[in-house]
Amino acid sequence: MPRTAVVFSPEYYKHNTGKNHPESAKRLHAIVKELRQGQLSQSRKWQFVKPEKASVDDLILIHDKRYIKKVRDICRSGGGLLDTGDTIVSSETFDVARYAVGGAVKAVCLVMQGCYENSFALVRPPGHHATRHYGLGFCVFNNVAIATKLLLRDFKLKRVLILDIDSHHGNGTQQAFIGTDEVLYISLHENPRDFPGTGFAQEVGEGRGCGHTVNIPLPFGTDDQTYLKAWNEIVVPIALQYRPQFVLVSAGLDCHYADPVGELSLSVLGYNKIFQSISSLAGRSCSGKLALVLEGGYDVKYIGKIAASAIATMSGSTYTVNDKVPVSNLFVKDEGKNIMKEVKEIQRNYWQLR
Repeated sequence: MPRTAVVFSPEYYKHNTGKNHPESAKRLHAIVKELRQGQLSQSRKWQFVKPEKASVDDLILIHDKRYIKKVRDICRSGGGLLDTGDTIVSSETFDVARYAVGGAVKAVCLVMQGCYENSFALVRPPGHHATRHYGLGFCVFNNVAIATKLLLRDFKLKRVLILDIDSHHGNGTQQAFIGTDEVLYISLHENPRDFPGTGFAQEVGEGRGCGHTVNIPLPFGTDDQTYLKAWNEIVVPIALQYRPQFVLVSAGLDCHYADPVGELSLSVLGYNKIFQSISSLAGRSCSGKLALVLEGGYDVKYIGKIAASAIATMSGSTYTVNDKVPVSNLFVKDEGKNIMKEVKEIQRNYWQLR
């Protein structure tokens, strides 16, 4: 049996954001081409799996009925702007977004049912900015948040870890679980002052969820070295102390230095180390129960390589890639150290950190 399920459907290509929009079908075309024609094409350790369309009842687990109706009505009328910014929908988007939710749900169910060791859902539109009442930042429905709700409800889990490695803070996901200790939400992202305006270090959760939100807002231009230092000194120790029963990743691939939307400076090699650490973390804490769900990532030259690197790590396949490794200037490095110090001071109220 292959180790890794890659959940994908050509339905995802039908979400039409218009000419020159960064969140286009070209993103998935690049990933699928790399998987079908690149180094992983001959590996038998992973395979494509088709998702089903999520039901409206699934959407209601996170989203308000009026918002769901708004999305459906705008799409039925031919599409347009879902919010006042950049979230564009087409006539097909309501159904495609339900397939995106279904892809995330399929990814976690395949792992929980023992069909595969782990999974990667290659979905669009992305989801982690979508809140109960509105879509934002290219996101329509919150794929990861809904899949998490199903893990808690249907599989009776009590501790789900969400790792958000998108370049931008997942405001919608944080909002969905800010008051519970059944989900630990950890996000590393670029400075959120411009967008989405949430994700600062002081945001740690509310009520029962106090201490179960961890935000690491890194300076623009952060390189592999600083990112991985924050990862190893903050993310890993907190995650291991939480002892999650499942690891779910909002897999934004827009932290790469060439990405036209993100403002971080990771290399493919840096991403590979992150994926290795995530796989190790899942292996140590929850018998390898791991699912990745695609969020951002807009450079079509590198997105396929980054995704393939993740799938190779998860499936135990061989995949090599060369990439330059940018180095941040001293100002960015010092700012990164200061932010890590601040996050540690805040999170020591809840977790043991050096």
